[in-house]
Amino acid sequence: MGLIIPMKPDEIEKRSFKIIDNEAGDHGFPHDQWTIVRRMIHTTADFDYIRTVRFHPEAIRAGIRAIRQGQNIVTDTEMVRAGIRKADLESFGVKVFCFMNEPAVIRKSKETGITRAAAAADHGALFTTDGIYTIGNAPTALLRLTDLLEQGVARPALVIGLPVGFVNAAESKTALLNAGVPFISNLGRKGGSNVAASVVNALIKLAIEEAT
Repeated sequence: MGLIIPMKPDEIEKRSFKIIDNEAGDHGFPHDQWTIVRRMIHTTADFDYIRTVRFHPEAIRAGIRAIRQGQNIVTDTEMVRAGIRKADLESFGVKVFCFMNEPAVIRKSKETGITRAAAAADHGALFTTDGIYTIGNAPTALLRLTDLLEQGVARPALVIGLPVGFVNAAESKTALLNAGVPFISNLGRKGGSNVAASVVNALIKLAIEEAT
């Protein structure tokens, strides 16, 4: 085994991105989309996202605008919320919410028999008009959100839909792609809270770049 040289976190990230760029080759993404896809790969070490990621034509512009205007970001899990670089959002006045543990959400889930993720989507829709709704775990949350979009109850500027799993994960993403709202998503079962947070962080980076 060769000598392992200690590196600082920013040096590791820089080197990782260089490796990703080299291995990805001529990927065909413009700068803004590649900023997001590259961070998804960095988070997962999974180059499949080059093939499966899907962007609505207005998605990135809508996400940057929401951040720069200080609109809310709502997440489906505390893990997504924890992974977002909230310190970088302070200058924009953006607040990040997760309602999974809200007493009203827990009560509604018990009373109606729907999943807590779906109940949280009902609650979160009230906070994301012109904001960003980010789903990285529960397909039921994304399916419920697409229902609310169709009903006109939810009006986010952007939906980041990356739930993971074997039951309804792929189907919920297909529903999002046809929901008529700007989205960043992918095809298939892969996703997760860490991936969803990475997309938000990439959007924050793009928003900061635009502000300088």
